[in-house]
Amino acid sequence: MSDVAQATVTEEEFEAQLPTPVGYRILIAMPHVEETFDGSELLKSVTTKNHEQVMSIIGLVLDMGDQAYSDADRFPDGPWCKQGDYVMFRANTGTRFSIDGNEYRLMNDDSIEAVVPDPRGIQRV
Repeated sequence: MSDVAQATVTEEEFEAQLPTPVGYRILIAMPHVEETFDGSELLKSVTTKNHEQVMSIIGLVLDMGDQAYSDADRFPDGPWCKQGDYVMFRANTGTRFSIDGNEYRLMNDDSIEAVVPDPRGIQRV
């Protein structure tokens, strides 16, 4: 569906579309990819924007399944993250999907590699 034909959903419709993670899965919101390069009016190509979106390594924890981090043998010190944390993970991790033009991922609890106090300025190399 093209951006022009894509209808904006209300907040209520949006929340109804967000999946609820089950089991040991975590729902992650991905950052919005800017249309232009930093400090310029130079537009990014579709390929560049797709690469930045797919290869993102930082996201925001929106929700967690009821079994996330519940295995005491694997997580003896408790959860690695919580709802509202910015987290780091490997590029291409999780099941990717979008709602109203925003990307989300469902990933396993053990896919989280770090909690990031301030994600500004962190980029994949």
